[in-house]
Amino acid sequence: MALGRLLSGDPSRSSKLYLAIGGLSLVKAIAVRNDQERFRRELLDAGMFIGVGLLLRQYSQMKEQKRAEIESQVPDWAISLAGSESAKHGVRTAARRLQSRSEPEPDPSIRDRARAVVSSR
Repeated sequence: MALGRLLSGDPSRSSKLYLAIGGLSLVKAIAVRNDQERFRRELLDAGMFIGVGLLLRQYSQMKEQKRAEIESQVPDWAISLAGSESAKHGVRTAARRLQSRSEPEPDPSIRDRARAVVSSR
């Protein structure tokens, strides 16, 4: 599965799915513990699924924190002007776009300037 597709949906829901698959794989590993080769393979699969599930859960929490932080920066008067819930969502989306555009570009470092001079010759 591509990383973009993995992160584009609801990461909280995906994390639960991966954790459930990892748990089932762990139970399956315990069931086949007498066959060393299958046991290792199932244990490895369980570890990978549980690891991805935990990473997705952490990503989901971080994404929610960033969303709350951005929404808290939207002035209350702008949100109160919007009547419906969809209009309020639109105001928040527009504020996010404006915020991302308003951040100034960092000045190029000496290394970047040197690379530009060398590449132009």
